[in-house]
Amino acid sequence: MENKAAVSRLAALAQDTRLSIFRLLITAGPEGMAVGRIGEALGVAPATLSFHLKELAHAQLVSARQESRFIFYSANYAAMNELLGFLTENCCAGSACEVEDELASCAGKCN
Repeated sequence: MENKAAVSRLAALAQDTRLSIFRLLITAGPEGMAVGRIGEALGVAPATLSFHLKELAHAQLVSARQESRFIFYSANYAAMNELLGFLTENCCAGSACEVEDELASCAGKCN
């Protein structure tokens, strides 16, 4: 991952509403959530929600799919893992880390 892509993703998450949306979508799993449900869960107005989802999509942290008349958003786990890998690639000066693998605790559900 290049610095520019990492900065874009981190900037997208560096806002309270967008971080809340992303965390909600991580919790929702690969099937994601309908836009209306996201708004209800977080108490975000539709126009504001649309803006924040666009920013997250531009950073490739979420993806959208249409089913019938509903738009569903889901977290891009590959992009999240790529960012986490980028942030920790030089962890512990190249030595084996004593930190437990947090992603392994998802038991394969986070793909």
